[in-house]
Amino acid sequence: MKIRTQYETKLFYLAIFALSILMVAGCGRPKNKDGSAKTNSGRTVIQNKGSDTLVNVAQAWAEEYKTVNPKVAIAVTGGGSGTGISSLINGTVDLANSSRKIKDKEIKMATKNKVVAKEHIVGYDALAVYLHKDNPLKSLKVSQIADIYGEGGKLEKWSQLGVTVPGCKSDEIIRVSRQNNSGTYAYFKKATLGKGRDYKLGSRDMHGSKDVVDLVEHTPCSIGYSGLAYATPKLNLPCISKGDGACVAPSVKTAIDKSYPIARPLFMYTNGEPKGVTKTYLDWILSDVGQCIIKKKGYAPVRTLDCK
Repeated sequence: MKIRTQYETKLFYLAIFALSILMVAGCGRPKNKDGSAKTNSGRTVIQNKGSDTLVNVAQAWAEEYKTVNPKVAIAVTGGGSGTGISSLINGTVDLANSSRKIKDKEIKMATKNKVVAKEHIVGYDALAVYLHKDNPLKSLKVSQIADIYGEGGKLEKWSQLGVTVPGCKSDEIIRVSRQNNSGTYAYFKKATLGKGRDYKLGSRDMHGSKDVVDLVEHTPCSIGYSGLAYATPKLNLPCISKGDGACVAPSVKTAIDKSYPIARPLFMYTNGEPKGVTKTYLDWILSDVGQCIIKKKGYAPVRTLDCK
């Protein structure tokens, strides 16, 4: 019997390993013509990831769509707008949710990966400023928000805004913000601090909108921000004014008519024009049924609707 040399043995095991890799690759899940995945049961899965602001309504859309087409499953995860767009660029999602526009550097990365990020506006959001319910402040100017959150801003105490906050003995303004992969973080910075100005150091940066709400609800000295849909009765939401404009309260109505100074569009991105089941799903989201769902969740639809 021929005895293998050490070199031949290594080659033998390398060949076995390579063959096993090819077998695993060949057993991957089948895909539809539009690139969406199929499960072993034959159901199509649309991968939808990104914005924490949009995650609740995205889950509501996914749940309702089960009754529209039971053969299609929508897998929804959050992680932030940056995470969603990055996943689209890497080819691991069909729909990327974002509460901000895609950045130039992300477009360049997408182009490098032969991905064409196609933008779809799926609703609008009033980005509310959150105060503790016992905070008596009823109005804020955008310039004051900039002086609270922005680099070099002079507002550090609530007394500088003419109020005494019950339960806040230190009088300190505790700034609650989001992490920098958040579209809400990026949009709030652009809309309130202005071009080229960064946030002050020392804020409490939270993973998600629910974390911001929870901290502000339990911290009398605090101020935070996030989408109106996350607001609770335990928060005080002041009206906001810009320049000499009127002070406008955040609401679905003021987001639709764009009278609220910090209203923003909400996006879904696809790789090029959507096709197949992804296109059908996105068309449904933009239909009256889908838009009434986003309205019920506290966001503004893309057009005026009479939802029952």
